[in-house]
Amino acid sequence: MRQIFSRQHTWLLMLAVAMMLSACGFKMRGPVSLPFHSIYVALPEASPLGAELRRQIHANGQTQVMESADGAEVIMDVLQESREKQILSLNSQGRVREYTLLYNFTFRLRNAQGKEYLEPVKMQLKRTLTFNEAVVLAKESEEATLYHDMQIDLVQQIMRRLAVVKVGD
Repeated sequence: MRQIFSRQHTWLLMLAVAMMLSACGFKMRGPVSLPFHSIYVALPEASPLGAELRRQIHANGQTQVMESADGAEVIMDVLQESREKQILSLNSQGRVREYTLLYNFTFRLRNAQGKEYLEPVKMQLKRTLTFNEAVVLAKESEEATLYHDMQIDLVQQIMRRLAVVKVGD
């Protein structure tokens, strides 16, 4: 009798959780739908950020990434892209114990005639990197991984901003 009572409570609890999730508007993130048909991204072909951004735009299946600004419905101008490494803390001997990694990115969205659809947007991502002189190579690899993760996060943020742009005459 005890086991049946427990199963009933488990099913009721699972049903209640499912109802609460559906009632709150929870929805898994799917592909981002962009409100324009073609875009030119003013980042070099060799740029890892540019390659990832182009791949994400192409993956939505509705927007074409143009090779030049000619003929593109919108143009994404990159005003700043920089990486910084700042000392966050020192140990008692004055050696670095932690760094702050910064990824700064600023862009705007406009058409070929210069009409801005999105004023300059500044984004800054931060990560903390602990440092140990005994494992310098491992920490360099960790730093590269953190910058790569920031780049992926930045691309997702850019895609969400592009998705809400109002394009029109």
